[in-house]
Amino acid sequence: MRKNGNDREIKLSRAKENQFKDFQKRIGFDYMNINLLKQAFTHSSYVNEHRKKPYEDNERLEFLGDAVLELTVSQFLYKKYPMMSEGELTKLRAAVVCEPSLVYFANELQFGQLVLLGKGEEMTGGRERPALLADVFEAFIGALYLDKGIDSVIQFLEKVVFPKIDSGAFSHVMDFKSQLQELVQRDGVGSLEYKILQEKGPAHNREFCSRVSLNGKELGTGTGRSKKEAEQHAAQMALEQLKAFIQKEQKLEQ
Repeated sequence: MRKNGNDREIKLSRAKENQFKDFQKRIGFDYMNINLLKQAFTHSSYVNEHRKKPYEDNERLEFLGDAVLELTVSQFLYKKYPMMSEGELTKLRAAVVCEPSLVYFANELQFGQLVLLGKGEEMTGGRERPALLADVFEAFIGALYLDKGIDSVIQFLEKVVFPKIDSGAFSHVMDFKSQLQELVQRDGVGSLEYKILQEKGPAHNREFCSRVSLNGKELGTGTGRSKKEAEQHAAQMALEQLKAFIQKEQKLEQ
């Protein structure tokens, strides 16, 4: 939403203004340029219905936000998974920034309530349309970057996106077992063994608990809806423990 010649804030309805104020409190950021935030949530259909007002849609912010999101997620993954190959990092990043993931993040923050839509788009359910919500999330990232800088974008993602990666929400596209095997083979320290410790729950909602051991010594445990998923989570825990041990050893050698 472009500022006018007097550089004044563009006003919306009182209810919508209050929504934007409440939203800033929820995310913990006060925008210096509130028009940027409003623009991030402005759909082209709204601009088309208010041609006499200095409104601007969110498409340019979406373009910028897409690039900023890829950069910040790439940096996080690069640092978090030092053993992961370029191909695996690319695959994981694609899962994090794909449309379904962005829609999930947008819905968690109730972005749909803030979107400024034209009447036609509103009537056809645009407020809940996945592509629209994903675009809004990217536009919001672009606006946050312009208003607060890259550090604030990372701070926001540390609250909303990165914890999902840490919790294993995208583990279905990650092969922790291969990474663990690669690490063990590289150091030549022995052989890995996976064992299912427990199965519980009804057949339609089964949960498995797996353990991975190195030369008989437990490295990690994990749970999942399938044996494969449980083993992947166990390998993920083992990787984190081994990496922490390796880093500690490296510091002692310095």
